[in-house]
Parts: sequence; structure tokens; C-alpha cells
Amino acid sequence: MRREPLAVSVPYGFRVGAWEVREPIGSGAFGSVYAARRTTVATDGDGSLPSHAALKFLPTGTRTPRQLRHLQELTHRELEMHSRLKRPRLIRMYEALTVSAPESPELDGATVLVLERAEGSLDTLLARTPRPAAGPALLTQICEGLHQLHHAGWIHGDIKPGNVLLMADSTARLGDFNLAAELDGTHAYSSLFSTSDYTAPELLWSEISERGRQTRPSTDIWAFGVLAHLVLTGTMPLPGATPTARKEALLRYARGDEELRLSPELPGPWQEIVTDCLARTHEERAAHDAASLLRRAERVTGTPRAPRLPRLRPGRRGRRRAALALTTTAAVLGVAAVLVLRDAPPQTSTYGYERCPAGSACFFSEPNGNGEMCGWAGDDANWLEGKETCSWTRTRPVKSVFNNDQERKAEHDLAFYRGTDWIPTGIDLTRATKRTGCTSVNTQGNLTGTYAPLSHRWVDHC
Repeated sequence: MRREPLAVSVPYGFRVGAWEVREPIGSGAFGSVYAARRTTVATDGDGSLPSHAALKFLPTGTRTPRQLRHLQELTHRELEMHSRLKRPRLIRMYEALTVSAPESPELDGATVLVLERAEGSLDTLLARTPRPAAGPALLTQICEGLHQLHHAGWIHGDIKPGNVLLMADSTARLGDFNLAAELDGTHAYSSLFSTSDYTAPELLWSEISERGRQTRPSTDIWAFGVLAHLVLTGTMPLPGATPTARKEALLRYARGDEELRLSPELPGPWQEIVTDCLARTHEERAAHDAASLLRRAERVTGTPRAPRLPRLRPGRRGRRRAALALTTTAAVLGVAAVLVLRDAPPQTSTYGYERCPAGSACFFSEPNGNGEMCGWAGDDANWLEGKETCSWTRTRPVKSVFNNDQERKAEHDLAFYRGTDWIPTGIDLTRATKRTGCTSVNTQGNLTGTYAPLSHRWVDHC
């Protein structure tokens, strides 16, 4: 089986803290995960560390000493929270470490998260066994994890099969909290990235501020509905053979142009649950929080009622912030700027995208299509020295983009790169796609961070 390149390469047998690195487990844009075994006697605030764990190595330079101390404090508090859960459904984190290896400059200073080790993921299970017999029980456990998460004041933000981890006892736990966000009142503020097949309708045109994109617990409920439909029927709830086609179906559904048609193979009691999860608006979904969905799933599957969650002290958001392992992971992974483009709401005077000619790719110096614009009808491998230059990108980042291609029959989507000649640079080197971003046809939206693309090309699919 072909293995994806590792974002952080760590040699077999490398030592960090009490741990010895074994074989790689997986890798993404923000880090690499390795199996590890404990080589020394060590304890944490909740007893002995396990004999085996998963080590997530993050690239060097992502943390300052002060930030790392903060992560370590959060870890100790997270362990305390886990000790109070009778049946945790969230992957726990044992400690946060910094590599000290002057002889290995590529690793010296890297941050390492020591995580509870899983045996696999729901994604792998579904690839091997669509519609698994254990599906309903696993969905109930996922509901329990969402309840624990929301109860602690957090939104996961990226519920999907790859982020549901399966333990040695075949139970499910939620993991990969790099997009998790803490609630501030009724909303949280997250990065602009999301997995399109699991993105709630309102996020297609959600408000974006300096703090990020507004999101609410109901976005996790939508993602759970999509996941449940996939697990129980083997199909996605929205029609389309590709993510782009399904996104277009979501837009039609969100705008009221198309009704939701669930698979007839979805069992009756689950059909009611999935229908409520996939309600078109946040207001409709808000009536079905994770706690109520958990009780319904327990009744459908005959699962014993989950234990009562520990009471959280009101007004102590600092404690709640530190309560879960996701806090630490989200804090670390949040340093890697990630972007997604959103479908824009109806045009108003605050939007300037209409300046972009049909059939063109347009980049703007300000959000919402405002400020200076550079547009191309074809590829450009070098914005600064090519046939058509974009001089302001020498000193200022691109803030918004519009893929206004309406006529092309192939290569509809728009990929852009930080380097010239479509060469990745900086953080792009760690991305699986080796590019800064990609915009689907007829999509416009803002970019988060300080993106400074210097080349672009038309591609078949993002």
C-alpha cells in the first residue's frame, strides 16, 4: 500500500521524553503520528503513563517556550477532567513535550503530543466493510463523545469518519481536534477550513471576522447526520458522484431549491434522527442538541444510558478551556494557517466580486472582492515577471479570490501557489496537495492568514 509522504520524518528508535518512536501511523498537513513505547518509569497526574502511545510530531518553530508551558498546564488539567469521566469518548492526551536534539536540526525544537493510541479509524472500517453491523452502536458512542465535548463548551468542527478513532475494545472515540473551537456565548470562532461533505449549509456564507468564522454546536449535529447516513446506508445523503457535485446539491438544498431525499435503506428510527440532524437551518437543528440525540440513539440501539457528566463550575471558562485534550491539540495546530473558500451571500454594496470578468480568475487585495484586483483568463506561472503582472502582491497578501470560470468544459477549478512556476514554498511543502489553496468553479470568498500567492493554474478538481 502506498504511504503518503511524512510531514515530519522521525527515525525509528528516536527517543523523546519517556518514549521511543516505532513505526509511522499516519501523516497530514500539520504533523506526523508515530507509534511509541515507553522506555522509562514515568507518571502523570492520573497514575502511570501507558506502555504504548501515539506521538504526534509537529514541525519545528510552531511553539514558543511560553506557549509550550501553557500546553503542558492544559494537559495536566485535561487528565483531571478525564479522571472524572466514567466513560470517556474523547482521545486523551498524556503530555506535551519539546524535542531537544541539536544533532538533528530538522527535529530540534519540534513539539510532540503524547496521545492515547487507537487501533484504527471509522474511515478504514467503512472502506473495508460498508454498512458495518456495529454501525448503530458506534454512532451512539460518537453521540456520547459529542455530548461530552459540547457539555465542556467546545465544538469539534470536523466530524467525519477519519476523525472517529476505534480502540482495542472496538469502541469509538473522537479525535483530531485541530479545528475545535471554544464557545463564547452562543458562538465559537474557528478557522475557515472544513471538510465540504460535512459542512453545514449556514457555513457556506457565515460571517467572518478577525477572530475567524462563526460556528455553533448545530454544525457538529449536521456533520453527525451526514456521518450516520453514510454508516447506515453506505451512501452520502446529498446526491453527486464528487465532492463538488455534492456541494452544488447542498447549495440547492440550502437555498430551498431542492428537498432532502434520504436513502430508503436508512432504518426508520434512524431516518427520524438523521432528518432532524440535516434540517436546513441552524434554528431547526438547534432543537436537537447532542444530549437529546444521545438519548434517542440509546433508545434505538438499546444501549444503557450514559453516565451523568461531571458538573462544570459556571463562569470558569479557563477551567473549561483546559478540560479536554482537544484544547491542546487545537492550540498547537491552529498555528498552521488553513484556508477554505465560502460561497458568498447575495451581492451587496460591500462586495466587489462583480468586477471579475466571466471566464477569469481574480485575486483581490481586500476581503469580499474589494481593493486592487488582478485577473487572468489563463494560467500564470509567475505573477511578478509573467505576461501579466500583479505588482501589489510583492508587498501585500491576497485577501479574497473569485473563480469566475463559467464556460470552460475542463480544468474548471483554480489552484494557487506561494512560489513561482507553481512551486510550493513554506508551509505548502507540508501539504499533501503542495499548494496554498484551491477554489472551485463559480466560488468566491475570503482567505484567512497572510497568503501571498505568486502563481496559479487551472486544474480539473480541487
